[in-house]
Amino acid sequence: MASKPPAGDPVQDAPQVAAPKHAAAGLPAIGHTLLMAQQQMGVRRTAQTLLKVNQKDGFDCPGCAWPEGDKRHTAEFCENGAKAVAEEATLRRVTPDFFAAHPLSDLATRSGYWLGQQGRITQPMYLPEGADRYEAVAWERAFEIIAEELTALDSPDEALFYTSGRTSNEAAFLLQLFAREFGTNNLPDCSNMCHESSGSALTETIGVGKGSVSLDDLHQADLIVIAGQNPGTNHPRMLSALEKAKNAGAKIISVNPLPEAGLEKFKNPQTPQGMIKGAALTDLFLQIRIGGDQALFRLLNKLILETEGAVDELFVREHTHGFEEFRAAAREADWERTLTATGLSRADIEQALAMVLASRRTIVCWAMGLTQHKHSVPTIREVVNFLLLRGNIGRPGAGVCPVRGHSNVQGDRTMGIFERPAPALLDALEKEFGFAPPRHHGFDVVRSIEALRDGRAKVFFAMGGNFVSATPDTEVTEAAMRRASLTVHVSTKLNRSHAVTGRRALILPTLGRTDKDVQKSGRQFVTVEDSMGLVHASRGNLAPASRHLLSEPAIVARMARATLGARSVIDWAEFERDYATIRDRIARVVPGFEDFNAQLAAHAGGFQLPHAPRDERRFPTATGKANFTAAPVEFPELPEGRLLLQTLRSHDQYNTTIYGLDDRYRGIKGGRRVVLVNPADAAELGLADGAYTDLVSEWRDGVERRAPGFRVVHYPTARGCAAAYYPETNVLVPLGSTADVSNTPASKSVVVRFERTRQEGGPRE
Repeated sequence: MASKPPAGDPVQDAPQVAAPKHAAAGLPAIGHTLLMAQQQMGVRRTAQTLLKVNQKDGFDCPGCAWPEGDKRHTAEFCENGAKAVAEEATLRRVTPDFFAAHPLSDLATRSGYWLGQQGRITQPMYLPEGADRYEAVAWERAFEIIAEELTALDSPDEALFYTSGRTSNEAAFLLQLFAREFGTNNLPDCSNMCHESSGSALTETIGVGKGSVSLDDLHQADLIVIAGQNPGTNHPRMLSALEKAKNAGAKIISVNPLPEAGLEKFKNPQTPQGMIKGAALTDLFLQIRIGGDQALFRLLNKLILETEGAVDELFVREHTHGFEEFRAAAREADWERTLTATGLSRADIEQALAMVLASRRTIVCWAMGLTQHKHSVPTIREVVNFLLLRGNIGRPGAGVCPVRGHSNVQGDRTMGIFERPAPALLDALEKEFGFAPPRHHGFDVVRSIEALRDGRAKVFFAMGGNFVSATPDTEVTEAAMRRASLTVHVSTKLNRSHAVTGRRALILPTLGRTDKDVQKSGRQFVTVEDSMGLVHASRGNLAPASRHLLSEPAIVARMARATLGARSVIDWAEFERDYATIRDRIARVVPGFEDFNAQLAAHAGGFQLPHAPRDERRFPTATGKANFTAAPVEFPELPEGRLLLQTLRSHDQYNTTIYGLDDRYRGIKGGRRVVLVNPADAAELGLADGAYTDLVSEWRDGVERRAPGFRVVHYPTARGCAAAYYPETNVLVPLGSTADVSNTPASKSVVVRFERTRQEGGPRE
């Protein structure tokens, strides 16, 4: 039987700390999975649900975007995927009575953990202007309110339409279609905050802003470099692929400021030997200083150039552009400056070079540890340089592998969720639907917050997500949101964003991945695109949490009908009635989706989207070739007495969703307000283990940004570096501190000082 949600917010002022673990998964992962699933769903529902996760006739996990192979395990999920499913398929409910008992002022004091634990929202809720409580509202009236606000705007560009990465392809396509028929390209999305830097760098250098590898490539690689990524927590099913690659003879280099249990040893819960013994994964751990990755890859590139026969000269000559300029820049790489930037030893780098030179097929994987710095785009360009030098793009077992976080963040972008759309997409929309979409660029996430702050945007609509907690500069963001005339959140569960509202606010409850979706034409399914470009169907199998829920496509279609009325040239009702009609239109607009419905029918496990560099060694860039680049090497430089802070997730967390208050692999239990500091740095700064401190960030604007009441944990981080969990530390990230080109918040390199805490333990969130 499922348990009730916590009545009160757990006190987190005294987290327990033990030694970090050195292996991931195994029996503890199974036990924790079953415990959390039982608490949320009960025994019978747990079996009914988890056995359908990531199956060909089941639903796509609402967690990460890691792909599945053609042959599926009976239990094709990881611990964190099971947590995500359990939270969505929970038997707990948030009814209008809950909102009557909890005014907005109360919700605003609650932690994200407590809010998320309350359960599924069952009815549309409305916060009238001046009210202190949400009240139930009919769907028809909710859409009237949205239409009133949107049609009263002086310009369509005063509206913002945000998309979370869990949104299906069908819903994303409809949302961008509605926004553009309404008249704006203001389509910020969660990719703006994570892999925008990857897309920017890859589009420029290889012509496609996505990864170029498949699961089979990982299994065939000689060398896999994993930089700025913690798969044991963030993409646990990746560990199985790494284990298979190791068994085939691959070597693994891990590049990260923190040692991570999942990259040390993987105890595969699918096999008895894996459970008992486990598999060591990393062959070489490069404990790099935060932000030193570009310097590392630049020096490796110089050393490759200096090694006779190491460069694939035929590939470089036939398939690349800009080599001479790049070579001249690489020759300037300096050992002393690189060692300063990286914190590595010369022996470390020479060992890495030997492994690189011994590999014919190399893959580089990365995540937020590379994408959330001021110089992230040049860093990823340098990774591409590294692969191009030895011909490691466009052949089996080699390529670029940006590992996406949310389950359909890549698909949403493919569907047109982008504030800077390609002219070809707009041309295709105009041809297919007969209206002229706007051509000027819209606002990304950071510029959307600035527009709300400055009064240039007035209506905020979010398709999923927890915008307030996911974004930087918390106090600025929350003040900006409160300036809106209307905030609308399409949600399954409560989160912090529901408590930080415009003058009026709506919560529109929607079906989740696990829910059956039945429309007038019959039972429906949606589709997603995984991190490696495979598109497949997702079919929920549970009765919806309430008869009052609408699907995401239905919500967009009804909003469009209410807002656009007779001036729309689109049959929105048809899209709501039968999602196959949405896919028919996608097939005529988005390249690679030709015969969309037929392809899904023919391939139960999904179909692969085309990728010119991978498939043909064809590079659709401005030069028609893969582009070497030669940006100056950058890395953060620290003032005396300061550390460089990276924000990260705990193991009981997925993005801003907090499943629990522990971080099992790092030895943290019962609290999240901890800061991990190298013992030598702590000694120099006078920070005793167990002491409490305020974190104060420093940036060029001189504004004090403070996160109070963090327990100091002595931890084996890289020297000069610290780490703490988000969203608690998002308050420290300045809104204007972003990556060049991509405008992604620089959440992985925040200069902080430590001050005696003003409040022991600090606020709970």
